[in-house]
Amino acid sequence: MDLNSDLGEGYGIWTLGDDEGLLEVVTSANVACGAHAGDPQIMGRVCADAAAHGVVIGAQVGYRDLAGFGRRFLDVEPAELTADVLYQIGALEAFARVAGSRVAYIKPHGALYNAIVEHEEQAAAVVAAVRAYDPALPVLGLPGSAWLRLADEAGLHTVAEAFADRAYTPEGRLVSRRLPDAVLQDVDEVARRCVRLATLGEVEAVNGDVVDVHADSICVHGDSPGALAMARAVRTALSEAGVDLAAFA
Repeated sequence: MDLNSDLGEGYGIWTLGDDEGLLEVVTSANVACGAHAGDPQIMGRVCADAAAHGVVIGAQVGYRDLAGFGRRFLDVEPAELTADVLYQIGALEAFARVAGSRVAYIKPHGALYNAIVEHEEQAAAVVAAVRAYDPALPVLGLPGSAWLRLADEAGLHTVAEAFADRAYTPEGRLVSRRLPDAVLQDVDEVARRCVRLATLGEVEAVNGDVVDVHADSICVHGDSPGALAMARAVRTALSEAGVDLAAFA
């Protein structure tokens, strides 16, 4: 099982999350590419630290929405979205190469991630960007999403992802952050959920239903309160359950 986290989400003098600490725990780093968060210095630092820790670097691409942290849907034309995604991948690739590494996969962020679960046109636009840049790059996303389906149809390597600290609907979608209890805070509960996800391929939805969620990567959000302690607890619980931790890319 891969364990990933969103990193590099500060901007200028503002910091968010413990990037250095999380890089000691996770196997893959979804690095913000300057659209929803991040700036050149942060991108360079996170890539260098990831390379030093042997953590795989992924480009976390999103809407150009620094003010909204990429969590607001933008009705972007497909050609513009494709160009935006290409721009972000290329920017992070430069810093990854300087660090002696590379961008090894693509993961959309925030509102874009959620939009392309259903939004066929935007999903196709992101697929087009990845195919144009490097069709060998794996793409990370929610099981059953239009994004992964279209990526698979385009010949891309798709990787299904589950979320350690997010509540699920009975349909296997993520509960909107606008709703109460969308982000889970209890470290022990999250650790138990991750073991259940990794060993049984299931998660309990908000209404108590058991939902099948078969994934090869689990995300612990780097900006969540207590993210580092939660990531450590998840890693420990998975290891104690006999789950091998390794990057998928």
